[in-house]
Amino acid sequence: MAKNKLYITLFLLPTLVLFALVFAASCVILFGTSLTEWRIGSKVSFIGIHNYAEMFLDPDFWKSVWNTILWMLLQSTVHIMIGVSFALILLKKEFYWKFARTVYMLPNIISGAAIGMLFLSILNPEIGAVNHIIRLFGFEGFSQNWFMDYNSAFFSVTMTWLPYAAVITILVLAEIAAISESVFESAKIDGASELKINLYIVLPMLRNIIGTCVLLAGTSILQKFDIIMMTTGGGPGNETMNLPMYIYKTALIDNNFGYANAIGVFAIVLGIVFVMTTKAVFKIGDALE
Repeated sequence: MAKNKLYITLFLLPTLVLFALVFAASCVILFGTSLTEWRIGSKVSFIGIHNYAEMFLDPDFWKSVWNTILWMLLQSTVHIMIGVSFALILLKKEFYWKFARTVYMLPNIISGAAIGMLFLSILNPEIGAVNHIIRLFGFEGFSQNWFMDYNSAFFSVTMTWLPYAAVITILVLAEIAAISESVFESAKIDGASELKINLYIVLPMLRNIIGTCVLLAGTSILQKFDIIMMTTGGGPGNETMNLPMYIYKTALIDNNFGYANAIGVFAIVLGIVFVMTTKAVFKIGDALE
């Protein structure tokens, strides 16, 4: 037994060292520098919780928090429903299922910057496909600037990533493949329809993986930067500003690294709260009842 513990410790040690150096140390440095006045070209000075006090009085900060939370909720609900629904459709293995699975996965292997450029073209107010199609339906002269209009900017940015849930679909399909065929056969013998099998057998057995997908989808918003940078830059005004974009703006444009790091600490705390809440709601890791 003691020998097994020694082996376990030896195998875990490289991971623990890597975690301590790459993540834990970075978090300590992040928090420490968030208590300073740190600007390039001037001396770093300790100012205590001044950055946090300023942060909670900053309307731009709260706008970025609201946008981030709203996107997390959308990503964790609509995004998951799209992915799970597509998985259940592919489960039927109709003649088109391999082609559909391949096509559905393509946008997920393209970089966020490239997707941003693609949507900039599609939603271009003059030559974009969306405005052109609307004009074909009789709305002559229609020229909506989707990314720079206050009424459509948030929706337009959301649509750049919301439909791309292929990773969720693949994870759910893998979990469904682990369900014994005897379960489905027993349900069919009892006269259960395909809809009832999905609702009362498949979905309850997918609780853990759906909870995991919610974690992946929600926390991905906390690092969503490239598409927003390529499409709106957080604008118009701060309409599409999220926490990563606001951290970038504060640090590299406003030259206020101490304040940016305070926002980074808040983003980490928000992520931890989201993870703990999701684990509690979906009881991730608990045995299925």
